[in-house]
Amino acid sequence: MKVRVLFATGNEEVEALTVEDLIRRAGIECLMVSTEDTDTITSSHNVVIGMDEKLSDISDDADMIVLPGGIPGVPNFIANPKVKEYVVRNYEAGKYIAAICAAPTALGSYGILKDKKAICYPGMEGELNCAEVVMQSVVKDGKVITSRGLGTAIDFGLELITCLKGKEVSDTIAKKIVYGC
Repeated sequence: MKVRVLFATGNEEVEALTVEDLIRRAGIECLMVSTEDTDTITSSHNVVIGMDEKLSDISDDADMIVLPGGIPGVPNFIANPKVKEYVVRNYEAGKYIAAICAAPTALGSYGILKDKKAICYPGMEGELNCAEVVMQSVVKDGKVITSRGLGTAIDFGLELITCLKGKEVSDTIAKKIVYGC
C-alpha cells in the first residue's frame, strides 16, 4: 500500500506533515513528493521540508494521493499541469484522492468534485465546483476525501487510515496519540 503526499512551494506544513505522520504510524508507506523537481520544498511558513520523490520521476500510481492546503501551495498545484495529470490519472484509476483546506479547490478545478459532496477552507466553497458542500470537518464521497483545514488535520488523517486499513487500525492510532481521550 502506498500513499503520496504532494508538495508545492507554499503548502501548509502542519496539514501535510500531520497526515504523513499518522499514515506512517499506521504502517502504510507514505512518500512526500515534490511537484517542482526539487529535493526540498519551502512551506507557507518558511519551513524547508526534504522530499522523498519528484513528481517528474514517478511512473506508477499510488493507492492514495493527498494534497495539503496552503497559499500559494494550492495555486501552485492548480498552475502545474503535471499535478493535474497525475491526480486525475489516479482518480480515473479508482484510487483515493484526498485534499484538505484550500486544496479541495484544486480538485474542483480538475473536475473531480463535479458530482461529489465536499468541504474546504471556510469562504472558498464557491471554488469547489461540487454537487454539494457539506459542513463537516471531513467529508468522504466514494474515493474522494476532503477536509476543512489545519484544525481538522488529525480527523482527516485518521479518516485516510480508515479508508486504507479500516476503523480498528485508525482507532488504535487515535488511542496511541491520546486523541479524543
